[in-house]
Amino acid sequence: MASLTYHEQKDIENIKKLRGLIKELPPFCADFFRGIEPLTSTRTRIAYAYDLRIFFDFLKTSNSQVARMGENIRLSVLEQLTVTDLEEYMEYLKCHPSVNNEDVYNTERGIMRKVSSLKSFYNYFYRNERIEKNPASLLRLPKLHEKEITRLEIDEVARLLDEVEEGEKLTERQKLYHERTKVRDLAMLTLLLGTGLRVSECVGLNINDVDLDACGVRIFRKGGKESIVYFSDEVRDVLETYLDERQAIDALPGHEDAVFLSLQKKRMSVRTVENMVKKYAGLVTPLKKITPHKLRSTYGTSLYRETGDIYLVASVLGHSDVNTTRKHYAAQEDQRRKSARNIVQLREKKEQGPQ
Repeated sequence: MASLTYHEQKDIENIKKLRGLIKELPPFCADFFRGIEPLTSTRTRIAYAYDLRIFFDFLKTSNSQVARMGENIRLSVLEQLTVTDLEEYMEYLKCHPSVNNEDVYNTERGIMRKVSSLKSFYNYFYRNERIEKNPASLLRLPKLHEKEITRLEIDEVARLLDEVEEGEKLTERQKLYHERTKVRDLAMLTLLLGTGLRVSECVGLNINDVDLDACGVRIFRKGGKESIVYFSDEVRDVLETYLDERQAIDALPGHEDAVFLSLQKKRMSVRTVENMVKKYAGLVTPLKKITPHKLRSTYGTSLYRETGDIYLVASVLGHSDVNTTRKHYAAQEDQRRKSARNIVQLREKKEQGPQ
């Protein structure tokens, strides 16, 4: 699969994984996944499959009629359930056993996503007249309590990059690895902070996707859409240093095109980058849970603060709906509105005469 892009390779892996998950579900579920395929990504369908597995596990343990069916659960079961049954499922989602019998806890957002998956599942069969009742349509989604978005402040960004470059707070054992990875780590974190790339977009970069002269990288957004993202001279200089080092590394077969390589000379995985960000960020901002996505939020905040252009931020971050961007940066937008309250003068101020 060396000739395929990272996105295409992951898509093939996801398709194979999804097929395995569908086999664990009642047979009629395959129709649902076939029906939503043109409108969804493989990652979305995998998330649906996991959510539906939890739903049917719940039915097997809580509904005696379903339990008697064993593995031969029929589609008619869906319309026999009541709103109360589905509300019990929502309660079950707060804490339920995993496939390994370990407790799984869901937040409000986790419950809402799983209930949304169930609603989509019901809607598909109701819309296609496979069932006559749709109790899920009467189910109310849980109310979400908005949380303040975690991001790095300007001084924290500088301290993070300094730590990546110098490694002063690392343990002695970590410092041994740091000597071999610091140029790569600095290039990757500088790129994430300087462009707002998703971590999957970053690890998916190939060498021929980077144009240092134009200060841009070609990436593949969610759904496979190709896009060009531009970066600053500061990011270019750090990337150039790493790419010089990268030329001397003989990657393993199938990973020759990857920009960012692990110590095993393979394309870095999303999980590896998440752990790397967690390691460095924990040393400089221990009270904040910083992930690669928080670096993306940090860039979006800085860009909006400097430009005030929500549409530009949406375009650069690859949001298909500007309302998604506005929701994330509402606090900054409100701050700008307050700062603009005295800009427009309706009448000239009268000069105060001598008292």
